[in-house]
Parts: sequence; structure tokens; C-alpha cells
Amino acid sequence: MIDRSMAAATIVFLPCWESGHFMSMVAAGKRMLDASGGALSLTVLVMQAPTAAKASEVAGHVRREAASGLDIRFQNLPAVEPPTGYAAPEEFNFRYTQLHAPHVEEAVAGLASPVAAIVVDLFCTPLLDAAGELAVPRYVYFASTGAFLALMLRLPAFREELTARPEGAVHVPGLPPVPLPYMPACLSGDKISNYEWFADYGRRFMDASGIIINSSIELERGVLAAIADGRCVPGRPVPTVHAIGPVIWFAEREQQQPHVCVRWLDTQPPASVVFLCFGSKGFVDRAQVGEVAAGLERGGHRFLWVLRGPPAAGSSHPTDADLDAMLPGGFLTRTQGRGLVWPAWAPQKEVLAHPAVGGFVTHCGWNSTLESLWFGVPMVPWPLYGEQHLNAFELVMAMGVAVPMKSMDGSKVEPFVAAAELEQAVRGLMGGTEEGRKAREKAAGLKAACRKAVAEGGSSHAALRKLVSEISSGGGAPPP
Repeated sequence: MIDRSMAAATIVFLPCWESGHFMSMVAAGKRMLDASGGALSLTVLVMQAPTAAKASEVAGHVRREAASGLDIRFQNLPAVEPPTGYAAPEEFNFRYTQLHAPHVEEAVAGLASPVAAIVVDLFCTPLLDAAGELAVPRYVYFASTGAFLALMLRLPAFREELTARPEGAVHVPGLPPVPLPYMPACLSGDKISNYEWFADYGRRFMDASGIIINSSIELERGVLAAIADGRCVPGRPVPTVHAIGPVIWFAEREQQQPHVCVRWLDTQPPASVVFLCFGSKGFVDRAQVGEVAAGLERGGHRFLWVLRGPPAAGSSHPTDADLDAMLPGGFLTRTQGRGLVWPAWAPQKEVLAHPAVGGFVTHCGWNSTLESLWFGVPMVPWPLYGEQHLNAFELVMAMGVAVPMKSMDGSKVEPFVAAAELEQAVRGLMGGTEEGRKAREKAAGLKAACRKAVAEGGSSHAALRKLVSEISSGGGAPPP
């Protein structure tokens, strides 16, 4: 039997293999370690990702973090045989995660340190019970918005609203009525078959001791209040929501010289450049590239465009782009000096932090959105997948920090964006309309609010201290 009596208590983390989830959770863990003042350590149980590319990404993150000198231990779980016969990626992920339960139980039982708490990613709730009968609090780490959390908590009760006629709207507590086209793509239209998997996540959140969310009261006051007041699951108390965000991962610089994109920005006037980037899975086809190019060329604004090529077979991640093959003939020559098209990975945080950047055309992934708000950069939403449509709606209609390309009055959202739509939205974003000027002011205000929230005495700082104190003292109640 393992003697745990002399070892420092540890928090066990079970992250998802997607980089945005994995690194957000590890960054939150670092904050928890710092807030504990050395009273706690962190043990990260690492599931082998289901693809070689994902596994390589995770291994890279682990190598960097293991060398950080912090009290973080990474433990690889044994590989499992991927499930077959699934109807959708959501079903695959749920079942693949569930298969790790016996390995998690064995790993937790074998730890030399006493376990103070277990924290699982929002898509790893099938593992909430995997620690067997160990009587410790279990938390969910929610790497997305309070709005998406409110929606997921409501899912078991309101499938009918999501299958209503297309012109209907859904009531997400704390938000204005959300038109169906702005509901998460994975829960609407022909994807409704995935509903049960998401509804199960929502049900399991209610079994946790608490929910740790990468947001703040300053960003989502109305939504977080609605959750706390019980408006998402009437008649049943919701676990305490610990809003500790923004949690942003700032990697150590590995290169000595600034990136090419940053050096180019150094030559541009302040707040003059619109930045276009669509995340780790953001790829658009050649026809759409032509519309983007036409919109940027006609609009006349300076731009930095991260353009990626199509994914390789069997992968969901874009490749480096062949600019000659993808861009209209003569585009680079005609926009030389005021535009840069970059065909590979770009350091997004460094770009958004640069004073030359005045706007961000984004896919609305929550990590990218938080980075934009952290640096006070207003946005044009271009949601592509996941919960990004709901994020886009919230950025425009609730936070007021974004200029939409399309009306948000409930009309159908077409994924294809015409050149004129992009041109008009960018013109507004860069100060050409009253809506754009207000978005810029709101973004500047939320930049200050985000930094105040995580500083000493701020709301997120206080929530973090309370959470860690709860775990350190053993006061966090185990789930019912």
C-alpha cells in the first residue's frame, strides 16, 4: 500500500487532448499552485490523443511544462483502443474518454501524494467518478464562456427549443434571445443527433463539487449571475462557479529575433492594421480566399492575414499555404507595403499585443477572444465551428466589443462571406462607423477590467484564492 502521509497534497488534473483545452487547464493549474503558496502540487494525467498529430502536440506541451521548474508532474495513461461505429466526433470523444476510466482509477490509487481534489475538463466528465470511492471534491474546468456553460446546464430540459422552426430563438439565461443560427453548430440543424452527448455533459456538471470557468464577472456578469441564481436548472442548486479568468497561456519565447509578422508590424502606424486569423483549425477554400482578398484590396486598410492551406489527408489541421496557388493573381503586388499574407503559424498573442493592430477578424474561439480582450482589440466575428457562433453573438449583443459582418436579427447565417460584407465590417471596425468606435471603446474598457479582475483584490483573484483555500483546507465537499 502507498504511504501518502508524508507527501504534500496534490490536485489531479484530467485535461482534454485539444491544445486549447489542455494548455488553458495547465495555465489555470499554475495559477492554483501559485495561490496555494506551496501547499499543493499538481498531477496531470495525460490521455494519449487519438491521432498521431494530436499526440505530438500534447507531448510538446508536456515537455515545455515539465521543464518549467514548477511542482507539476505529468503521468501518461496507458493507450486505449479507439471506439468504432460512432455517428459523430462528439460520440467518439465521449466514448474514447470513458475508456480511460480504469486507468485513471489505477493511476490515482498509485499516487504517493494525498489527493486534495480532482479536476476534469468539460469534455472529460465521464471520468468524474473514475477515482473510485476516494472522498475528495471533484471539479469541472470549463475552458469556454459562461454563456456556453449556461446553455449546457439547460440542455437536458429544452431540446424542443433547439428543434423549433428556423426563425425561432433560444433563451440562454443572462443573454438576449439567441437566434437559432447563432446556437453552437454542434447542436442545431442536421447536427441535432449530437444533442444527447452534450446533454449528458450538462447533467454531469451538476454532480461536481464546483465548476472552474475561464471567465470573469466583469466579462459575463449577467450570465454568471443567472447561473448562480438557479435560472439554468430550476429547482436544483448549481455547483459553485469559480470564475478565475481570463486564463491566458503565455509561452516562453524560444526565438531570439522577433517573428517576421512582428517585425512587419513594427513598420506600421499605430492601430492601423486589421489582423485576420482563424485558429488552429481555421481553413477556407480558394473561392472564399478570393472574396477575402477582394474585400481587403477594395477596403484599403492595412492588413496582416494568416492564410493557411488545406489539411492533409486524415487531419483537421491546416497546412502551410501555397500563396501563389491560393491567392488571386497580382494580389500581393497590388497590396505590397500595406498588407502581409503569412502562410504559416503566427504568434497570435504577440501580434494582438502590438500597438499597430487596431482590429481582429477572428473565428471567435474563446482563447483567441480572451487574448483580443486582454490587449483591448475590437473584433469582427467569423465563427466556423463548435460554440463559436454563440461566442460571436455574445461579443456583439452582450459585450459590444465586435462589429458583425451579418445582421444578428435571426436570419440564416451563411458560412460563405462575400467581399462586400468583409469590406464593410472592416471599415466599421477600424473606426469608420459609430458602431465601430463604440466597439473600440468597449474593448479598451474590458482590457482594463480583465487585468483588474486577475490582479490582487480583483474578482477573479478573490475567486481563485477562495477555491484554493477550499481545496487546501479540505473544505470542498465531495460530490453527492
